[in-house]
Amino acid sequence: MRELWELFIVFARIGGFTFGGGYAMLPIIQEEVVEKRGWATEEEVIDYYAIGQCTPGIIAVNTATFIGYKLKGIIGAIFATLGMVFPSVVIITLIAAFFRQFQDYAIVQHAFGGIRVAVVALILNAIVKMWNNSVKDIVGIVIFIAAFIVVAFMELSPIVVIVASATAGIIIQSRRMDMR
Repeated sequence: MRELWELFIVFARIGGFTFGGGYAMLPIIQEEVVEKRGWATEEEVIDYYAIGQCTPGIIAVNTATFIGYKLKGIIGAIFATLGMVFPSVVIITLIAAFFRQFQDYAIVQHAFGGIRVAVVALILNAIVKMWNNSVKDIVGIVIFIAAFIVVAFMELSPIVVIVASATAGIIIQSRRMDMR
């Protein structure tokens, strides 16, 4: 039971950084899960991010669910997921209760401005870490550039881009293996 509460507490702390959504939480998940606790490897967490992106829901919640399941099965998934969403429920409830009274104050506007900047920094940090762990060669760079262009400039679903990128990676890697 102690391990389940640890899952809940760790993910509740991570979930407290809800500003900016799931991507802003990725570097914190990386630090807590991989570096501090060794609950998963960097490669596993990147796989969880990828699967979490493809499945319905928030990527950070999906990732917490996968990690909880890996550690303690279904009950671990439940505790990790509840831990991740608990702070959001509390924060949103408090903000909803008091926001109208304080939304026009300059200090509140400045605080949200600072939060936006911090979120961008967290997301860029996640991108750099994922790049370093995922892009290993020229093929990875080409797939990345192609996927970025398609997602940024076309009206194509990110799921289609992810599936196409995975398929391209599998085909290219299989052909490389056949050549050896």
